[in-house]
Amino acid sequence: MASNKAYLDFILDQLSSLGGIAHRPMMGEYILYCWGKAFGGIYDDRFLLKPTKNVLRLAEESGMPPVMELPYEGAREMLAPDPDDRERLCELVRAAAEDLPAPKKKAARGSM
Repeated sequence: MASNKAYLDFILDQLSSLGGIAHRPMMGEYILYCWGKAFGGIYDDRFLLKPTKNVLRLAEESGMPPVMELPYEGAREMLAPDPDDRERLCELVRAAAEDLPAPKKKAARGSM
């Protein structure tokens, strides 16, 4: 089931204070990037976040057990944060982006 663009727009609005947020459509879903790093996505109208070390630590510190969901069959579990809590959402995305490695540079085409 493809995700609704209105839900993507809602999540992008929730994350607007971070700056540097981008998205790319991928087979009816959306991959989300912060500072060029893929930190999560929209899957079946659910915002899911990569469970990095600091993301899990922040989720556990909130006093509520982290909710983990599968984005699609055969994938690794991802964190499903409350999309209505703008401040917390930004905190978790910032933590994920800081934990993730910088994107690899692509080789120039046609160089021989």
